[in-house]
Amino acid sequence: MNQYITGTIIKELREKNQLTQAELAEKLNVSDKTVSKWETGKGYPDISMLEPLAKVFEVSVAELLSGNAVQNINVSANIMRSKFYVCPVCGNSIHSMGEAVIHCHGVSLTPCQAEETDEHHKIFIERVEDDYYVQIEHDMTKQHYISFIAALSSDKIQMVKLYPEGNAEARFEMRGVRQILFYCNRDGLFQVKVHKAIDGKEKSYDDVEERRALEDTAKRFFG
Repeated sequence: MNQYITGTIIKELREKNQLTQAELAEKLNVSDKTVSKWETGKGYPDISMLEPLAKVFEVSVAELLSGNAVQNINVSANIMRSKFYVCPVCGNSIHSMGEAVIHCHGVSLTPCQAEETDEHHKIFIERVEDDYYVQIEHDMTKQHYISFIAALSSDKIQMVKLYPEGNAEARFEMRGVRQILFYCNRDGLFQVKVHKAIDGKEKSYDDVEERRALEDTAKRFFG
């Protein structure tokens, strides 16, 4: 395990729950000196304590281990805020609808940051009956390829795994799709909003140069 619960997180959660060190210690059946050691970084809770700690703080064990500030509120998962993780060792692609602590091949993965498509990663989207046919203008060699294409709607995700020497294409049920994402093994995650790509037409390329020109014009007029 490359990441473990920190004293900072324990203290933050204890204070959010309005507990003293002594009160937390009593709930966990340990001494207040033990809690103090955890919070000052002079010791770590035994792994068997993670579940009791999570229960007291009303969070998941994954949140305890994330090392991030934790908000103790129940927020419904939103697929449009999906996160994608890709292992640099094996190429394993993992999807999450919320915060997660994910490891693969001993590597602690961070969520990919999606960028707008560029001239080297053009996307073509066409309506075929009730589906979107998606094609990426990209080589598919063993060294450089698109590893997956995903379509996001408010209530579901459709994801197609691709392989080198295959075709960089996929077909998705059109209903509700608002965003298309795809992952290049060298350059990372790219996205396009479907309404920008189709815009009422039967088919369209994401014209990168035209989009940038429109964005520059908008910045000049609206700041």
